[in-house]
Amino acid sequence: MRIKSNNLTYYCNMQEKIIILDFGSQTTQLIGRRVRELNTYCEIVPYNKFPFGDESVKGVILSGSPFSVNDADAFKPDLTAIRGKYPVLGICYGAQYLAYSSGGKVEKSDSREYGRALLTKVKDGEALFDGIAVGSQVWMSHGDTITSLPQAFEIIASTADVEKAAYKINGEPTWAVQFHPEVYHTTDGTRLLSNFLNICKVKRDWSPASFIETTVAELKAKLGDDKVILALSGGVDSSVTAVLLNRAIGKNLTCVFVDHGLLRKNEFETVLTDYEHLGLNVIGVNAKERFYKELAGVSDPETKRKIIGKGFINVFDEEAHKLTDIKWLGQGTIYPDIIESLSITGHVIKSHHNVGGLPEKMNLKLVEPLRLLFKDEVRRVGLELGMKESLIKRHPFPGPGLGIRILGDITPEKVEILQNADDIFTRMLKENALYDKVWQTGAILLPIRSVGVMGDERTYENTVALRAVTSVDGMTADWAHLPYEFLAKVSNEIINKVKGVNRVVYDISSKPPATIEWE
Repeated sequence: MRIKSNNLTYYCNMQEKIIILDFGSQTTQLIGRRVRELNTYCEIVPYNKFPFGDESVKGVILSGSPFSVNDADAFKPDLTAIRGKYPVLGICYGAQYLAYSSGGKVEKSDSREYGRALLTKVKDGEALFDGIAVGSQVWMSHGDTITSLPQAFEIIASTADVEKAAYKINGEPTWAVQFHPEVYHTTDGTRLLSNFLNICKVKRDWSPASFIETTVAELKAKLGDDKVILALSGGVDSSVTAVLLNRAIGKNLTCVFVDHGLLRKNEFETVLTDYEHLGLNVIGVNAKERFYKELAGVSDPETKRKIIGKGFINVFDEEAHKLTDIKWLGQGTIYPDIIESLSITGHVIKSHHNVGGLPEKMNLKLVEPLRLLFKDEVRRVGLELGMKESLIKRHPFPGPGLGIRILGDITPEKVEILQNADDIFTRMLKENALYDKVWQTGAILLPIRSVGVMGDERTYENTVALRAVTSVDGMTADWAHLPYEFLAKVSNEIINKVKGVNRVVYDISSKPPATIEWE
């Protein structure tokens, strides 16, 4: 299917917004989330793609960057059409580039300025630092520092090691900080961003309720009486997408939920029941045997992914062709997918489509009502829609399911072992009020057998690894420091209750260098 993107923008074009120019920082998305948390709509765009002519723009934030402004390959846009017209806040690289491009000097620091620092000076009456006092903690992360500011640039905050920690440009509404207000360790960072939004005089009317109202109205206008098909995964994004579309077009939405035999224990039946509660028109397809047959004897992780992906596409395509007059494909694409699908030069570097590779002959247009939302906002919208918390607060689960949590070849017997172990782990996390304290969990069946003793008998059985991580967005993650007593109980329960397992281990690797999933 050739998916025709209609380039719909699922929020009113005149919604007042802040533009974040992305210079490649790892924390650019975090800036966006912080602004959204302040009930202000914002968009992240490549550093050289400013939306000139968009009258809804009320302010501009320049992000950090992995580059030094002195690098030959550094991103150096012409900001003359932006400065003076909009309030501007430069962060880290953004601050250094504003100074550099105006004739100031940015040089290598004698030592890398990284980590916590305290403000030792804050200019009285400065709007950007309203309510932020000397002694407030900030987070530095840069190898360069501004050594000379151009004329009309005035220092407004300092730390013990960084004199020019923040400045303003007299005669224009431009401010800059060499620290990162968006990160957790800058204790008054949210206050600083809020102060900047006050300077921008932007309406703070971005909320789940307003998003739902506007999005449903736009979906009705765009889709009319057209029919839409949507692939459900049981996850948060596709579920919220389904409910939004259902509110807009009702019976004209058909959802397809495919059981590839690699879901969690009883998940197919449970999720279908949840979807019935939401009033969705769902076709449930049990394709277990088909997938098991195609995966038989396959151990390579990437080959498994491709077989599962292709198999899902084929099943989805077959179900779609049983329907008539379908014109749109609905997808649960969210804002990080959009951002990560573009390099900061605007070229596509990976496909963000959740259901990629669909047959060319279907010729559907694409509708993505969540494409402007971050994951935490999707959850807030779902709760506002009245969806069950059990659906909204579910941990992320990979598309290939347990297929990439069974290391080596896949058999129905291995799937059953892993489903049972995973079910015990998940149940006990919930019973001990730990489930909502971690980002993602799972059990992994290792291709390793080890010697054990049960009763008076020697055993030679499977090993299960438990994985639990804390994270904000899954881009980085730390292993969850679950209580030893809890892990001991889970291990004992799995070994006693799951036939074929005699050893349980716990994964204490962070991302990076490890990934959250093992395959």
